[in-house]
Amino acid sequence: MKRLEEYVRSIPDFPEEGIIFRDVTSVLQDAEGLQLAVDTMQEKVKDLEFDVIVGPESRGFIFGMPIAYNLKKPFVLIRKKGKLPCETVSIDYDLEYGKATIEMHKDSVREGQKVLIVDDLIATGGTTEAMVRLIESLGGEVTGIVVLMELAGLKGRERLGGYRLESAIRYEGK
Repeated sequence: MKRLEEYVRSIPDFPEEGIIFRDVTSVLQDAEGLQLAVDTMQEKVKDLEFDVIVGPESRGFIFGMPIAYNLKKPFVLIRKKGKLPCETVSIDYDLEYGKATIEMHKDSVREGQKVLIVDDLIATGGTTEAMVRLIESLGGEVTGIVVLMELAGLKGRERLGGYRLESAIRYEGK
């Protein structure tokens, strides 16, 4: 079987000169790659205690759902503003070139619940930091974060300070 990194397609100079884009779709399009990605991420948090898994739209859904299913844990959606039908809580945060808002159902995480965040990527850490703040606003306790890929050169790990962050693949650059 190939190593997980071998399933990731790297596209130079996209979206701009000097950037190497790490394409997650090449992992998803290969049955063995997808299975290896989910299994590796799940293995990274096997010692972690948590009650619920939270994943952001849309690739957090892709990786979070099979882990939740395998571990018999509930799965909570974090979505872009205006996509959830019930009462929500939201948070605004800064992106590299603008602002964004994410939200989740107000009743999706209860006071004292331990939460694992699952996503495909951590870069600058802005979206992940916003998710942590949103979960904590409901009284949840983030006990860990697991991602498929970490772009270490963008220092997202530093932004998340005291939170446990596991990555299946770590790229040193941007």
